[in-house]
Amino acid sequence: MIQNNKHIFSLKMLCLSLLIIFGGKAVNAFAQEINITPLPMSVAMDSEGRQFELPRKFTVAMYGVSDPKVWADVDRFVRKLSFATGKKGTMERKEQGHFRMVQDKTLPEEGYVLIDADYSQIELRILAHIANDSVMQEAFRSGADIHSATAASIFGVSEDEITSEMRRAAKAVNFGIVYGISAWSLADDIKVSNGEAQAYIDAYLARYTGVKNYMDTVKTEAEKTGFVTTIYGRKCTIPELKASNFNLRSFGQRAAMNTPIQGAAADIIKLAMVRVDKRLRQEGLEARLILQVHDELIIEAPEQERERVSLLLKEEMEAAAVLKVKLLADVNWGYNWYDAK
Repeated sequence: MIQNNKHIFSLKMLCLSLLIIFGGKAVNAFAQEINITPLPMSVAMDSEGRQFELPRKFTVAMYGVSDPKVWADVDRFVRKLSFATGKKGTMERKEQGHFRMVQDKTLPEEGYVLIDADYSQIELRILAHIANDSVMQEAFRSGADIHSATAASIFGVSEDEITSEMRRAAKAVNFGIVYGISAWSLADDIKVSNGEAQAYIDAYLARYTGVKNYMDTVKTEAEKTGFVTTIYGRKCTIPELKASNFNLRSFGQRAAMNTPIQGAAADIIKLAMVRVDKRLRQEGLEARLILQVHDELIIEAPEQERERVSLLLKEEMEAAAVLKVKLLADVNWGYNWYDAK
């Protein structure tokens, strides 16, 4: 059994990450895949009977490892769960219901707080950058509500006339376009007819012509080469583009549109992590970066460092990339992870 505390802690953190991102089934699959025996630390249980405890540094369970080669298996398993974009996604949406439970019970050490920073609409900002869409860029630069601006366009009304339902539909279109959403999927999401959903998409692309050109160009190029790249040059292969099956090929086309965006977001959060960690150390602060989930960074800091670290975190995240529209990070703090959101 590995006795090195650093290895044990890393494995415990990996188990928590799997629980948060993929759900309990992934943790069980992880244990089976690398042939380890779970050793519960407490009798606390969640709604599905999983045992957990979250002392000091956010552990879920203590795992005993009998073979040092397990770390190669850990890497292989996590790679299997990772999408080509460089970000990890939720395999089963029903598992997301457990996220709140984990956040509530994620507590800092006594005398410390959790400081949470989340990028604001980073994927849309990246889309505005790589598509070089002047209309979308201007909306972000002016500080306009991008969803309200989109709603005004697709519904043909002034922003003063926009209802909450209109904005919600526009938000679904904004983020759906990033994922190459179809009219059928959009219609199912916002409960309208397929014809209405297609009209929304058409109006969106008529307004954001740079986005339409980007979507057409990236699909064409990816079909020729079989891959796309992020703004940092990271190559992401999409084998589905060559599939004979229509559905698989369609998935590949959607991935070709989405992967440069999500991939860039994954690259940027990693750059932000490096910047934040370096700055904390340079300034001799006790605060430490402890967790990253998607576009979010969490720091544990002594209460007396809260204001200084909050400002530092915002500055470094927003400076992690220079795009044609400014990155924005929303920072909050609390005595558990949920309150810090």
